[in-house]
Amino acid sequence: MWTICSSTLISLRKSLLTTHWQALSSGLTRAFLKIILSLFTMGVNNMQKVLVLLTLVMCCWASMAKAEYFKYKDPKQRLGVRIKDLMKRMTLEEKIGQMTQADKSVASKEIIKKYNLGSILSIPFPISLPAEGASPKTWVDLVNDLQSGSISTRLGIPMIYGIDAVHGHNNVYNATIFPHNVGLGVTRDPVLLKKIGAATALEVRATGIQYAFAPCIAVCRDPRWGRCYESYSEDPKIVKLMTEIIPGLQGDIPVGSRKGVPFVGGQNKVAACAKHYLGDGGTHLGVDEGDTIIDAKGLFSIHMPAYYDSIIKGVSTIMTSYSSWNGVKMHKNRFLVTDYLKNTLKFRGFVISDFQGIDRITTPPNANYTYSIIAGMNAGIDMFMVGFTYEDFITRLTYLVKNKFIPMRRINDAVKRILRVKFTMGLFENPLADYSYAKYLGCQEHRDLAREAVRKSLVLLKNGKSVENPLLPLSKKASKILVAGSHADNLGNQCGGWTIQWQGLSGNNLTAGTTILSAVKTTVNPRTQVVYVENPDDKLVKSNKFDYAIVVVGEYPYAELLGDSSNLTIPEPGPSTIKRVCGSVKCVVVLITGRPVVVQPYVETIDALVAAWLPGTEGQGVTDLLFGDYGFTGKLARTWFKSVGQLPMNVGDPHYDPLYPFGFGLTTEPRKK
Repeated sequence: MWTICSSTLISLRKSLLTTHWQALSSGLTRAFLKIILSLFTMGVNNMQKVLVLLTLVMCCWASMAKAEYFKYKDPKQRLGVRIKDLMKRMTLEEKIGQMTQADKSVASKEIIKKYNLGSILSIPFPISLPAEGASPKTWVDLVNDLQSGSISTRLGIPMIYGIDAVHGHNNVYNATIFPHNVGLGVTRDPVLLKKIGAATALEVRATGIQYAFAPCIAVCRDPRWGRCYESYSEDPKIVKLMTEIIPGLQGDIPVGSRKGVPFVGGQNKVAACAKHYLGDGGTHLGVDEGDTIIDAKGLFSIHMPAYYDSIIKGVSTIMTSYSSWNGVKMHKNRFLVTDYLKNTLKFRGFVISDFQGIDRITTPPNANYTYSIIAGMNAGIDMFMVGFTYEDFITRLTYLVKNKFIPMRRINDAVKRILRVKFTMGLFENPLADYSYAKYLGCQEHRDLAREAVRKSLVLLKNGKSVENPLLPLSKKASKILVAGSHADNLGNQCGGWTIQWQGLSGNNLTAGTTILSAVKTTVNPRTQVVYVENPDDKLVKSNKFDYAIVVVGEYPYAELLGDSSNLTIPEPGPSTIKRVCGSVKCVVVLITGRPVVVQPYVETIDALVAAWLPGTEGQGVTDLLFGDYGFTGKLARTWFKSVGQLPMNVGDPHYDPLYPFGFGLTTEPRKK
C-alpha cells in the first residue's frame, strides 16, 4: 500500500509543479500551494503528512475543476449566457480594447496582449501586408502569431482580423480578382453573386483572415463619384438583389432566426460588412465623402433598402460612411445609427467606423480628437478602425468613461455586440487559422467562376454601323488582326483600383491573371496573325491589310476621392487611338472603365462598342463574347449619359435623355460550332 502511495504522490508532485499557475489562482492561494510543495521536501516517511497532503491535493483538484470551467468558454451554453458570463468578468480596459481595431503595421502579439486589442486589419498599403507577394502560409503565420497574443490574455478573447475583399481577395497575390460591382450589377444574377461570395470567403480564409469589409451596397447616383464602380447600380432594387453575396460570404442564416442577429456558418465562411451606411452614393456632385442632400423619404427609399435585406440575411457588421446627410456626418449621426439601425431595424451585429472615420468628424480632420470620440460613441459606433493611433484612442476613451463623459452602458452595448459576432463565428472554439484552405487561393474553379461573371457583366452598346451588318461575333479565322490600346495588355488597368494596393497598379506584375491580348491570342486560329501595338501610328494602320481591329482603352486605376472626375473623359491616348484605328479599319472598341464615360464623339466612327467595366483577372471572359463562344446578355445597370452637363441623371428623372438608357444592351447568339 505504501509503495502505491509513494509513487502516486511523486506523480502528483510533478503534476503540481507543471500545472499552469493561473489555473490554480481561483480558489487556491499561492501560500496554499507552497504548503503542499513544502510537505514533499520533508519526505514521505510520515503517514500523517501523507494524509494531510492527500486532503490538500483533493481540495486543490476540486478548486482546479471549479476554476477551469467558465460558461463563456462552453459552446453548449446559450449565446446570451456566454456573453453575460464574459462581460461580468471584463474590466473597463479589456472592454475598450475589444472596441479598438489597429493596423497590422503597428501591431504585435505583445501589443495585442498589453492592450487587449479586439481586432486587427490590413489596409491596402505595402506596410500593412506581411510581404510583397506573400503566400497563404505567410499570411496564416502572421494571423496566428497575432492571435497567440489574444488567446494568452487573462480572458483569452480572440481577435478578429479584417481586410478589404471587395472584388475577390484583392489585396493578396495570386487571388482570383472578380469584376468590380459596377459590372456585377449588370448580371442581375443573385445566384452568381452568392457563388462569388462563397468563393471569396474561401480565399480570404486561405490567408487565415476571418472578416471581409464587403459588400459595398452604395447606390451610386452620380458617376462623377470616384467610388461608383463599387456600386452595383443606380437602381436600389438591383443593389438590394445583389445582397445575396452576403449569405455567400457568411452562409445561409437558419430559418426562423431572430431578425437582426449576425450569422457566420463555419470555418469556411467569413464575417461580412455592409457599407457605407448611409447615402454614400448620393453626395452632391458625386464628391467623395461629401454631403447627401436629400429629404428623409428620398434617403430611405433610395439608399436604405439594401440594408433592410442585409440585416434580414444576418450581416455581421455595418460600416458607417465618411459622408454626411444634410450636413450631419454619418459618424456622429445618432438618429440613423442608434435610433434607426439598432433600435428600429433591430440590428444586433456591431457597427464599425471607416478607417480613421471619427477623425473626419471635424474639419480639418483630427482637429478635436476627444470630441470626435465622444461624438462617435454617442452616435452608436461599436468598433473603431483607428489604425495607427490605438494608444491615444484607448487612453482618451478610458478617461472619458471614468469621468462619466461617456456612459458605461454605451461601452457595454458595443462590447456585447462585438462578442456576439465573435461567439457566433466560432472564434472561441477555433481561434487559429487552418493551413488547409491555402489550396483555394486563385484555384481554377474560382477563376472559371470569375470568367463566367465577366461574360455576364459585359454590355454590347453597338454592333455594326447598320443592323444588317453586325461586326460581332468576330471571326477566329481572320488572316491578320490588330490589337491596340493602353488596356489591351495591362492586367492592372483591367482590374482597376482596390487591387493589391489602394489605388491599384498599372502593368502586368501585380498578380496572376490573363490580359485581353493574351486571351485573343489563345482564342483565334493558330494561323491568324495577331499584331499588337499599344498606340499605332497612321502608317502602320493604313499600310497593313487588317481584317479588323480590337481597341481596348479606358480609365487608369483609381480609388475613392482620387477617382472623382468632373469631366469623365477617356484619358489620352485612348481617344487618339480610337480615331486613328477606327477611322481606317473595322473595329470593336472595348471600354475598361469604372463607370459610363464620354463616348458620344466617337460612336459614329466605331463599328462595335462594348462596356467591359473592370473585369478583373480573367480576360478570357471578354474574348468568350467577342468571338462568339457565348452570346452577349448584359443590360446596363447604370444610365449612360450624353454629356456630363446632364448629371446627375438617373432612370425616372424628368430630364432623362441618355445616350444609352438604363436596361439597354444588345444581344448576340453564340456562334454555332
